[in-house]
Amino acid sequence: MRKQTLTVILLTAAAAAQVRYEDVRKSPNTDWLTYAGDYASMRHSPLKQINTSNAGSLTAKWVYKVEGAKKLEVSPIVYRGVMYITDTNHVQALEARSGRRIWQYRAPGQGTRVNRGVAILGDKVFLVTSDCHVIALNRITGAVAWDHEYASSKGGYSSSMAPLAVKDKILVGVAGGGSGQRGFVAALAADDGREAWRFWTVPAKGEPGSETWGGFPAEMGGSPTWTTGSFDPELNLVYWPTGNPWPDFAGHRRPGDNLYSDCVVALDPDTGKLKWHFQFTPHDVWDWDANETPVLIDAEWKGKMRKLLLHADRNGFYYVLDRVTGEYLHGTPFVERLTWAKGLDAKGRPIVNPNQEPTTGGRRVCPSVRGAANWMSPSYNPETGLLYVVTLEQCDIITTSVKEPVPSTGFRGTGNEGIPTEPGEFYLRALDAKTGAIKWQYRMPGPGTMWAGTVSTAGGLVFTGDDDGNLVALDAKTGKDLWHFYTGQTLYASPITFEVDGKQYVTIAGEADIFTFGLFEPQGRK
Repeated sequence: MRKQTLTVILLTAAAAAQVRYEDVRKSPNTDWLTYAGDYASMRHSPLKQINTSNAGSLTAKWVYKVEGAKKLEVSPIVYRGVMYITDTNHVQALEARSGRRIWQYRAPGQGTRVNRGVAILGDKVFLVTSDCHVIALNRITGAVAWDHEYASSKGGYSSSMAPLAVKDKILVGVAGGGSGQRGFVAALAADDGREAWRFWTVPAKGEPGSETWGGFPAEMGGSPTWTTGSFDPELNLVYWPTGNPWPDFAGHRRPGDNLYSDCVVALDPDTGKLKWHFQFTPHDVWDWDANETPVLIDAEWKGKMRKLLLHADRNGFYYVLDRVTGEYLHGTPFVERLTWAKGLDAKGRPIVNPNQEPTTGGRRVCPSVRGAANWMSPSYNPETGLLYVVTLEQCDIITTSVKEPVPSTGFRGTGNEGIPTEPGEFYLRALDAKTGAIKWQYRMPGPGTMWAGTVSTAGGLVFTGDDDGNLVALDAKTGKDLWHFYTGQTLYASPITFEVDGKQYVTIAGEADIFTFGLFEPQGRK
């Protein structure tokens, strides 16, 4: 009873104020209130108690075992000393200082997807389940406020994403496009879950863009929306990345560019209306979905300030766009192993090399199907002007099929396999945000299995998980390794940083545990 009383006291203090839209706009600060820390998805914290001079004295403060977890990908939310973590269909509220559990909620049913976190707004946290329900939970008690199914798992839809709270709406997307489902972004009212709008990423017959599919049925087009978008409050635009068309490796039934697959789409968050789009890989037959985080920065471009969107794509090219109009400004490769295209034209369209489409016998293509980058989060430090991107140098043998596609059968048309004599290598690369030039890189020897992202801090640090299962702190200017901690687990998540009671912490999820670190304190010091 004593523990329960203490928990209630803690939560009552945390509940003293609602989490307002204005609060989310100011994140990150001492709190971490969105999947990427802020709406611009920079994942850059102003905290600097932990810095280049003392990072070597970081030590583990607590480790929390998530019962039943096998592959945690969560980026926790932290608000006023309470941390919210997720696994498949499972939310837990923890004391951020100690890792003690406050409450937990398990959604009904068996989940098959991982989960990357919740959104927070008002007095609620919002979970997307693997079978496409959005569940609003009272953040103080874990009690269900409402439950809304926005897509049918019987129709092949699923989800693994962290939703995005924008104004009074919760924005969500779907996975499942690899089985022939039609992707979309939807907005639900935060107060009761009613659907406000839905934007389909494969246009219906007769709609603009439908002519780019060659008559292929829209309901089978794919283009899923399984990662969290970014938002510019001043422009009132949401930027959402989209996935590859279906079938992944067989494009003969869908001639054309296949809009709006492999795009970033700029949407009005109030109505869902499309303002502009940019496609990275037209007529994708390599499974290079564009579900990499769009990073929003304001910077000088050719003598005047511009609102920019930065995107390191799975196809191996780094892009700079004007996020007001979608205009292509610059692009360049950020990997060495790139065979499929020799460059980008004046409008950013790839100049595809001959003999690089998959064949029935298999063809060597670079980058691999896993991509030069993937969904793991980049970060941007405005002080260094560098974008920190986890990068994979790898090629694959990719095959195609002439079979007729049938949705929800697992058919992808067909697939890929690695090349044993060409093992993949992970790097953390620091790219000049304007040019894409590699300023430094941190090589990650290991088995080629990690999927960890990054977080940047005003203390001059970049934290990431490496391919050997270490949480690593690097000098943001030079890439020098300042500290690492071996978790003993493969890391699939992005780290965060926050502050409680004047002390800064860093947290990352392992396969089955949440690890939290802070500066070493001599015994007896409070």
